[in-house]
Amino acid sequence: MSASGIDDRQRAARALLMRPLVRSASGDDFRLAKKYAPDLRDWFDTNTGWTLHVDSEVIRLAKEPATIGNPTHPIRGANDQAFSRRRYVLLMLCLASLERSDNQISLGRLADQVVLYGGTSELTRSGFAFGLITRDDRSDLVAVVQMLLGWGVLGRVAGDEQEFVHNTGDVLYDVSRRVLSQLLVSRRGPSMVDGATLAGRLEAMRDRGMPPSEDLRNLRLRHMLTRRLLDDPVVYFTELSEDESTYLRSQRSAICRRITELTGLMPEIRAEGIAMVDLDDDLTDLRMPDRGTEGHVTLLIAEHIAGSQQTEHSFADLADYIRSVGAEYAPFWRAGSQEPGAEVALVSTAATRLVALHVCERIPGGIRSLAALARFAVDAPTITGALRP
Repeated sequence: MSASGIDDRQRAARALLMRPLVRSASGDDFRLAKKYAPDLRDWFDTNTGWTLHVDSEVIRLAKEPATIGNPTHPIRGANDQAFSRRRYVLLMLCLASLERSDNQISLGRLADQVVLYGGTSELTRSGFAFGLITRDDRSDLVAVVQMLLGWGVLGRVAGDEQEFVHNTGDVLYDVSRRVLSQLLVSRRGPSMVDGATLAGRLEAMRDRGMPPSEDLRNLRLRHMLTRRLLDDPVVYFTELSEDESTYLRSQRSAICRRITELTGLMPEIRAEGIAMVDLDDDLTDLRMPDRGTEGHVTLLIAEHIAGSQQTEHSFADLADYIRSVGAEYAPFWRAGSQEPGAEVALVSTAATRLVALHVCERIPGGIRSLAALARFAVDAPTITGALRP
């Protein structure tokens, strides 16, 4: 066990929660997940309804989210840049193209297929347009391809993506059918559902019908609540339906105990809700506090808001605050952080982080603090561990 008390079974579970698709090339993560696969499969099936696929090359935890309306954790590519709507569309078009491709494909050939599929009337009517004329077009496609390389869908055989961006060369890839076949997580295939809106189609893809008995209704509630406690940094009772809130209040000890046994996360239970806190601070995609200028500014703003009598703060007021304390911290911040207008971008990044951590919520022109932000009040008792987005 590690110094924090995390054993090998917990380490395997944490690896799957962080990266639900683990390949054999992943070393210890793959070895541990395969070793404990029978136990993990039973746990996830019973408590979350997620299935676990295991073969000689890929282990895939089919994580269905508890909710589908949370935009605060987008796919992020190089330089931590969030995927744009256009890149999401390109990702789907690449996957559709690879599904029909040979076992090897060049980037140029993939690009031609994406252009072809992207020219359908449905996409053009929605405002999507893609060609290979500009460097931005090629950069967007390469950002998607690099994501597929990281997932293991593609394996580079020869070439360099930057040569494609500069229009001076091509790249050849192997296509992993086994990884590609495990990407889609859905109760029903997209082509098998109807719906006039995206939200309606997404709900139809995950619809399992009405549970026919009280036992199955309670099982659905357990699945949904366990998913939220595993995925969300904070679960507030006021955000739950009456049935969900009642079930969680009556079963919270059992649910939290099972999560702790699986992952090592510790429950922090307050009147407003529950947070599963990570004492190791590594089961997360966004740390708080964090290093760097943006991380420090986020912590300063969190402390400032937590110590205020107000719950709502405009971006303009927060920018004024960062400007007022900037000179004090300038030696520790990156170059350019003191230039006029830099505080606006820093506040925007900090607000995005605080909303993703679910300690604040957006309002027109600013943010509103939520109960969990009190953890960051300067005069509060020291609390170890970190919230997890």
